[in-house]
Amino acid sequence: MDRSQLITAVTTNAADNGWRFAPREIEWVYDAMFGTVEHPGVIAEALQRGETVVLGSFGSFQSTDGTAGFRPGKALTEYIQGAVP
Repeated sequence: MDRSQLITAVTTNAADNGWRFAPREIEWVYDAMFGTVEHPGVIAEALQRGETVVLGSFGSFQSTDGTAGFRPGKALTEYIQGAVP
């Protein structure tokens, strides 16, 4: 799934749950979180400061020796493995 597909999927998922967002609004949030070529996102800025970014049961981003990494959370891992419906 690429960036535009993710934005479309989030827009559709939000609408299915009764929330109305324009694709452009989802794109703004995506860019603020993950950044663009011109501007780093809040995740990158936090990692540069040495912080860990925890996204609930989804997982966390951390930086070790200047390299960013992702550690999936238990709920995400269980979902991917088919342990959760």
